Amino acid sequence: MKSQTPFKNYQTNLRKAGKILDLTAKEILALETPDRVIKKDLTIKTESGKSKKFTGYRVQFNNARGPYKGGIRFHPDADLDEVKALAAAMAIKCAVVNIPLGGAKGGVQFDPKSASKKDIEKITRAWTHAMAGFIGKDKDIPAPDVYTTPEIMSYVMDEFEKTVGRSEPGVVTGKPLSLGGSEGRGTATAQGGAYVLNELLSVMEIRQKKLRIAVQGFGNAGYNIARILHEAGHKIVAISDSKGGIYDATGFDPQEIFATKKEKGALPSGPELLQSGARVISNEELLVCDCDVLIPSALDNQIRADNAGAIKAKIVLELANGPTTPEADDILAKRGITLVPDVLANAGGVTVSYFEWVQNGMNFYWTEQEVLEKLKPIMQKSFTDVWMLSKTHGITLRDAAFMIGVKRIRDAMQARGRI
Repeated sequence: MKSQTPFKNYQTNLRKAGKILDLTAKEILALETPDRVIKKDLTIKTESGKSKKFTGYRVQFNNARGPYKGGIRFHPDADLDEVKALAAAMAIKCAVVNIPLGGAKGGVQFDPKSASKKDIEKITRAWTHAMAGFIGKDKDIPAPDVYTTPEIMSYVMDEFEKTVGRSEPGVVTGKPLSLGGSEGRGTATAQGGAYVLNELLSVMEIRQKKLRIAVQGFGNAGYNIARILHEAGHKIVAISDSKGGIYDATGFDPQEIFATKKEKGALPSGPELLQSGARVISNEELLVCDCDVLIPSALDNQIRADNAGAIKAKIVLELANGPTTPEADDILAKRGITLVPDVLANAGGVTVSYFEWVQNGMNFYWTEQEVLEKLKPIMQKSFTDVWMLSKTHGITLRDAAFMIGVKRIRDAMQARGRI
């Protein structure tokens, strides 16, 4: 039930920030127009011997502050409108945490869950070969996103280097450590979100232990934020993946749940779960379950006008990209629910991707402790900047984050003479 497309959601947030910043119509137009949209037809021969066609995208939205940066997602819904919206949000996100990169996003519209590992590799290599003239360490640096992995980034790097005939590990981030990946990258999105949540709890003077946490989405970001917050003493009362969820007011151990999912391919749902007092719930039920902090870590448009009024959490921490619609933002704000927007909450991932890119350029690598020591103050300062601006103007954290990101991009475009 989408009342707006993802890109229209971006435009709504941009124009709200632009009104407060008193941007001109020309400036707004420049900030909502991508620099380049690349669409390629990809053809592979599948393992079964059939020829199959796919559509691949790369949207390079804005590079005023540095090379384009953004993930590649493999998903049936990865259409051009969604990819364009995500590219725009990446530009804002990099500006919010003040790292010198722009915004881009890529995608291939297919369901990787129904494809073989070999076919996924072939699709990845076809996308990379088609995009090789547009990406590179000083042009555009892809990374993992929904249903793409460090292994898939290895294929991107390898195919790019074969195509251009040179070694260039900085062409992509999110790589395995054996190919120049960064320590701490696998948990960076969740760790950055945890740093931001701790700062929020501090300024809101909320007790920092035993909060009831609900996590929608149990992939890399969702599992790791659940694990980190559980280890910090909070109760993980609800967890879900694409097939459904589980709820237990007494709390789960995320590592045990993750082990079960890895072994059985699904969250626990049998008699042993029900005997413990837990119950099976849907993703929709998770969003409105009894909890203190709701962490959407799955896909976009999960919190909408039709369910925002029923959310019981006092804090929403967006680890997914675009999980809340503008209409739902307004409802949550009126109900006094504090929402930490994706362009701040999940920016730990792109920040450590930036660290990886820097390390590739130096050919010198940091320990995980060094990476986290560099990540933490960036996330803390970014939160403080957004929080203080929201209080100064009496606006939501999303509007404040967009104000900061939009102003930094606008200033860079002005300095270059583009607007």
